[in-house]
Amino acid sequence: MSDPEEITLLRVPPRPSEDVTVAIPIDTLATLREVAETRDMSLEALLRFYIGQGLRQDTARLFSERIFERIERVLMRHMASEDERSAILREIRSEAAA
Repeated sequence: MSDPEEITLLRVPPRPSEDVTVAIPIDTLATLREVAETRDMSLEALLRFYIGQGLRQDTARLFSERIFERIERVLMRHMASEDERSAILREIRSEAAA
């Protein structure tokens, strides 16, 4: 068994990157710096964190939208009633949101 005091480092291989210039209002930048400091992060790390977080949310939303579109196409092939299809899709969306 390993020593509980031993620190395990996560090693992430470097990925190709590109520099991007973004104009950010001065007051927003000041707030970002404050938040970064409270999280003990660099400003760049905080910006990457926020971008990654938003990107994951949007990617998940797009994925679920594609799934719902496929479900709807399948239902259209097997059910003549648009009311029934709509009711099923509403129920699936409701369950997915819970």
